[in-house]
Amino acid sequence: MTENNIRELIKEVLGKGYLMSLGTIDDGGVWVCDVIFIFDDQLNIFWMSDPNTRHSKAILQNKKVAGTITVNLPGEYNLGIQFEGRAEKIEGARFDLAKKHYAKRRKSEPKEVDDVLDGDSWYRLIPAKIELIHEKLFGFNKQKFQL
Repeated sequence: MTENNIRELIKEVLGKGYLMSLGTIDDGGVWVCDVIFIFDDQLNIFWMSDPNTRHSKAILQNKKVAGTITVNLPGEYNLGIQFEGRAEKIEGARFDLAKKHYAKRRKSEPKEVDDVLDGDSWYRLIPAKIELIHEKLFGFNKQKFQL
């Protein structure tokens, strides 16, 4: 299987997924939270969060993060990704992201005059390594993808 095929399978998981379990670390130790995410063609992952949450504050202290996205239901073949990378807060309302995020949540498309963030901020995860779990195609042999 080629690198492009693996990338497309990763995009399939990202497209089917709704929640990402995001792992961060701060002075209190490790922390995991679930966030609704969207992604771009470079496999960057974006989400909105309150800047006062533990995971948002942790990202400002330590940009190293890890996470998982699982899309299979009970009784189905395992299908998901595990990844590591760095996360950062990004500035601005980013209506391009808001439109995709609202669509994913089945909300009406926002207007540029709307306060799409409502006190939240955008965050971006730039993956360094992704491991694909696709039991139907590869059993439990993870397919590693470096960025």
